[in-house]
Amino acid sequence: MSFEDIERALIIGKWSKELSSSEDSEIAKLAEKTIEGQFSEVLKSSSARDLLAIDSANGSNDLTAPFDALVALPTKRSGDSYRDELVRIIVGVACLHCFVQANWTGPDIDVKPGDVLLQSSASISEDNLNQKAIAELAYGGEPAYHLAQAATFLRISQIIFDLPFVHCKSASWWRFRTARIHQHVLDDPTPLPPQFISDLQPLYADFASQRDLAGRLSLEQGLLQHHHGNDKVALQHFIDATKYTGMEYELTGALGKRTKFQQTDLSQLVLLAESRNRDTESLQPAEVDPNMHSVVKPSPDPSLPETLALNDDTLLEQTEFTSTSKGASGSKLSHIDPSSQPALHPLDQCILLSLCLNVKNTSPSHGLTTEQMAPYVSRVVSHPQNWSIHTMALLLRSRLESSRTRTVERSTLQLQALVDQMPTADSSLAERLLYFHVLPLPSKWELEKELASRFLSLGVVKSALEIFERLEMWEEVVKCWQSMERPDKGISIVRDLLEGRKAEAETVISRAKTGGSESRRQVVDSAREAKLWCLLGDLEPHNAVEHYERAWSISRETSGRAMRSLGGFHFTHERYGDAIVCLRKAVAINPLLARSWFVLGCSYVREGNWMGARDAFVRCVQIDDEDVESWNNLATVYLRMGTSQSGDGASDKERVDVDENTSASSSSEATFNNKLLAFRALKQALKFSHDNWRVWANYMLVAMDVGDYFEACRAQARLVEDRSAKVGVEALDYDIIERLVDVVTRPPSTESQEENSAQETSETESASASATRYAHGLPSRVLDLFERTMLPRVSSQRLFRAYARLLTGQRRWADALKAYLDAYRMGRAATMEKGEELEESAWRDAVQEVEDIVDILRNFGPRVDAEEKRDADGESTKGGLKWEGQARSILRTFMARTKDNFEDDPAWEKLTQLQEELARN
Repeated sequence: MSFEDIERALIIGKWSKELSSSEDSEIAKLAEKTIEGQFSEVLKSSSARDLLAIDSANGSNDLTAPFDALVALPTKRSGDSYRDELVRIIVGVACLHCFVQANWTGPDIDVKPGDVLLQSSASISEDNLNQKAIAELAYGGEPAYHLAQAATFLRISQIIFDLPFVHCKSASWWRFRTARIHQHVLDDPTPLPPQFISDLQPLYADFASQRDLAGRLSLEQGLLQHHHGNDKVALQHFIDATKYTGMEYELTGALGKRTKFQQTDLSQLVLLAESRNRDTESLQPAEVDPNMHSVVKPSPDPSLPETLALNDDTLLEQTEFTSTSKGASGSKLSHIDPSSQPALHPLDQCILLSLCLNVKNTSPSHGLTTEQMAPYVSRVVSHPQNWSIHTMALLLRSRLESSRTRTVERSTLQLQALVDQMPTADSSLAERLLYFHVLPLPSKWELEKELASRFLSLGVVKSALEIFERLEMWEEVVKCWQSMERPDKGISIVRDLLEGRKAEAETVISRAKTGGSESRRQVVDSAREAKLWCLLGDLEPHNAVEHYERAWSISRETSGRAMRSLGGFHFTHERYGDAIVCLRKAVAINPLLARSWFVLGCSYVREGNWMGARDAFVRCVQIDDEDVESWNNLATVYLRMGTSQSGDGASDKERVDVDENTSASSSSEATFNNKLLAFRALKQALKFSHDNWRVWANYMLVAMDVGDYFEACRAQARLVEDRSAKVGVEALDYDIIERLVDVVTRPPSTESQEENSAQETSETESASASATRYAHGLPSRVLDLFERTMLPRVSSQRLFRAYARLLTGQRRWADALKAYLDAYRMGRAATMEKGEELEESAWRDAVQEVEDIVDILRNFGPRVDAEEKRDADGESTKGGLKWEGQARSILRTFMARTKDNFEDDPAWEKLTQLQEELARN
């Protein structure tokens, strides 16, 4: 067998007997031992010692030099043979998996970094090695978790895989895996250099004939994107992985029962899934037929994590589907029985668990999310085949059940059981590592932290506090004391740590070994010490600036946390210029944290720097495209950019004069383009906040400005539906309503001319689009807005007038006249009482209303009469208007109510003359 086959075996994590007959038996034995988890033998071999041993002759006993200078690895090995490179790969994999065993899968490792790195002449302690590695693992301003075990192995694997490789194509894959594990050691994720991703692309072509390898690669990339919060990119990688592996899956419904007392089968959500036909060996311990259409469920395997029973008096352990229930007709999976689905390949199970994570990330936080995720988890839990996969499935189920009263007990107990199983040796290390890289499995400390957080949510504060203190997660310890209304205790702990009265575990060991060198402690613990000063700044607002600045100084200006905290402090105290300076440094250190970009954008807005605000909010929505507030703010910024002559917030003295040759059309084009961008931003905001009426109101205004009248109608309808019951006519925007009526009551050509004259060349297309929409149903849509949405819910004089103008444009004279009369009846002239005292201006307005309605009756009355005469039966379809009599009645009633107070007013003569004119008719 060739070296390429050994490379692939290392990637997959499975050794076959055929590989033992390799042309190089020593390499084959090292690779086999690495895959089987015999890391002690591999790392103590002569090949590993030649690579890794630290020699005291290098003058490295004081650990002042970085690791890559201490270890006997030359930085340039371009002349190495394929065999030499493969040895480096094997040693690097052994180091990486040794670190994973110590901190993720368990059980405890039987080899220490010092056993491999230190020669007898070296006088460096094991703990100093670990502390130095943790200090070097700090990256992007984020410290590494200081209690990570055997961190030296991770640092050494980084150094090995960063060396140049010419022959071994899998080196870039292992470099990526090492970087992904490193991300989970940091407090917050940080961006990776682009080459980590770009170097993986050629591997797809190399593994094109091996579908499972390509599926693994795509899945691992998706998990990194998931960790960084890039949900859309992650989802695409997960979908690509299903295509590579050939798995078919479908979320559908099937009849079944969920409770013990349920009598009638109801439709239940179920995930139907089927793997492509593979060798049945990969599906052990389940026994499957060659076609993968049936499965005999194996007896419980003692090597797998314990699956706790629910033991509820109402809920069933799992949904019982009707045996005859099938998938939807026409589906590729319609042949599968939901009650007895075939076992999936373990790699396909990993993909389903990843898709489940993406459902959580891309769905709103309500009950539907849990209902969507549960079928994915159930499909995997029902066929346990691998220790790591089953652990991850049980962990996801525990998270889903944590919010339900009937399942919260099992959820917490199951999480405790998963924590307890880590140190055990109930399953082989090779099995635990087999699918580790294609799972989002948390580390030991993350799992224990989650258990402590679960205790805290249940009110079991003391148990949570004990776990957090053991993990030395001081922020969480402070939160526990605050929940017990003892904030002073939290401050005391942080001050004791900083002043040396209370020491962390590694610091105690370090002082014992090195004689308590204070300078050494500051070098090793600078990242953690800076974090403690930031925490103290959070707890003592009166000294916050001093503490944050000290954290920044101690970290040698690398602490993103210090600048984030200081920038936020300045923002809350309205020192926006100072906040911008600090937050720019913070996002330069770690650009993946959306909150920092958001506060920076808000600071720019307060300073009037629209270009800076735009860039900040764009980064926010790139990181989290469901951030409604950022989308809304981005739209506001675009609109302000459209009306502001200076987008950079510069003062008048700093602004550069506009060139005299700059045309007005260019300014108009820029303004209109910014409005379009604002419109698109608000449309994105509505996708994720459909019930936010303020976003709908902004969306309606911008839609009118860009000429999307259909969307303006939809937004106004939504506002009336949501708010009219509470605020009545305040849900209406009369300006928008009247503009919509104007659009549909004037000819399209006129509309185009007006818009072109207003906004020149940029809006020519918008005007043309408006003309097209006019011909494709906009009048009927506006009419529907009045008759189906607004008028059944609210009424006002201005609304009826707009409705009457719309009907007039459609030449519906009788309906238009009725709407005008309804508007008059809601006006001041019709509602005033006899003898009521009015201001002179109010009286004159009322007189104008009477004159207007009489003129309308004069103009519309004959047209309505003409319509009635043309009726085929010669009968009035409107019940007979008799407009002359109605006009006289309106005038007579109004004059009778106001005669006592306003008979001597000059406007009274107008009413008298009008009465005489009507009498002559």
